[in-house]
Amino acid sequence: MRCADFKESYVKDEEIFQSLFVKCWLAAFLIFLLLFPLFANSYVLYFANMIGFAVIASVGLNLLTGFTGQISLGHAAFVGVGGYTCAILMTRLEMPFWFALPCGGIVAALAGLIIGIPSLRVKGLYLCMATLASQFIFEFIFIHWESLTKGIRGINVPPPRIGSFAFDNERSYYYLTLVFALLAVVYGRNLVRSKVGRAFVAIRDRDLAAEIMGISLFRYKLTAFAVSSFYAGVAGGLWVCFLRIVTPEHFPFHLSIQYLAMVIVGGLGSILGSIFGAVFMTLIPELLNVLTGSLREVFPTASKLFIPLKEVVFGSLIVIFLIFEPRGLAEIWRRIKAFFLLWPFSY
Repeated sequence: MRCADFKESYVKDEEIFQSLFVKCWLAAFLIFLLLFPLFANSYVLYFANMIGFAVIASVGLNLLTGFTGQISLGHAAFVGVGGYTCAILMTRLEMPFWFALPCGGIVAALAGLIIGIPSLRVKGLYLCMATLASQFIFEFIFIHWESLTKGIRGINVPPPRIGSFAFDNERSYYYLTLVFALLAVVYGRNLVRSKVGRAFVAIRDRDLAAEIMGISLFRYKLTAFAVSSFYAGVAGGLWVCFLRIVTPEHFPFHLSIQYLAMVIVGGLGSILGSIFGAVFMTLIPELLNVLTGSLREVFPTASKLFIPLKEVVFGSLIVIFLIFEPRGLAEIWRRIKAFFLLWPFSY
């Protein structure tokens, strides 16, 4: 057990790496991530990439909802804006992926600024309705502005390239996703411990008191929407380049609900919780698919019951989890660390 574990300054208290032990474990984990494609098959790498996209998007939503307290039900719409922008720039204007991807994030951030304007006047349920409206507005645009988005036919997207090398398979694309996911997590973690992050938390806890202290609600609420939407746009650009096609069916309303579930299950107001939630919400449905598939082989006559049963089990897991651990997976991880830190003592 560590003794004399105290901090003498705010900088020390907010350090990301609190000890040499943490640095060593993080280095070992990064080495594992780098070597992971060498022993994983294409099926596993596909889900690893999907987890990476979900991590980027969920970190962005947690910055908005978990840290700033602004609930959004239109996060999938901003993912779609970034994805379509990236696809259009790469196909219509023949721009390289490395320029189209940040442009997709910037356009999504501009859309987030526009949608975030109602947050200056409304909050709570009314803000939910405003962001929900944005989800359906962008869905309508994706489907009916065919001259730009090609409607339900979608847009075929070429793979990213560096010179003659193309990221055209799960293994090569894994490293691309890993780099952007690490950048998103590192930037998000540093943002929340900065002046901007402290302003976000003050607005979340009590916006009236924050305004009295001199925090500009106009500036920081719109900043939260812009940063969150930029994350979503980058995740959307990476996603559509991985799938090689973008259609309106990729960004339905239930995807926004899924992103919201990621930050709630993982832990509101926690960057690490965003990662846990993204992994949980991506892998659990697939594990249920495998389980129901094995049950079909054992009980072939009851196969029609397994598809709705999977949805029921998935929803029940989330509800049960939130009842018994409302602070999310991040809180469970904190308690596990505290147990081993204090063991064999209980205090």
